[in-house]
Amino acid sequence: MTKKYKIQKTPFIVPTEDGKLIQEHWGNSTENSNISIAHMIAPAGWSEPHQTPEFDEFTFVIRGKKQFEIDDETVILEAGQSILIEKGARIRYSNPFDAECEYLAICLPAFSMDLVNREA
Repeated sequence: MTKKYKIQKTPFIVPTEDGKLIQEHWGNSTENSNISIAHMIAPAGWSEPHQTPEFDEFTFVIRGKKQFEIDDETVILEAGQSILIEKGARIRYSNPFDAECEYLAICLPAFSMDLVNREA
């Protein structure tokens, strides 16, 4: 009998140069292009360029705080809070705070550099 489940024990560690830890549990690295689920730890002071993704992204903050610049608005989430950012929004993610931020990110469809539209 074929098992109807898969357990992820070795997530794909996405190479980064900004000190952020990205562990993709499910996504393009596991041949799941419909969804990606990643566990992330952003160091204090971390940020990335603006982007306009072609996917919806859900973020759940586990520990610390995370800042979101969404179109012309700044939103700060704290541990235990979550947000849905719809595809097509211009967004910039950052952690300008003094402590690291641990969170989960879920993207529908899966995160891909081809779909993120990151600004230079």
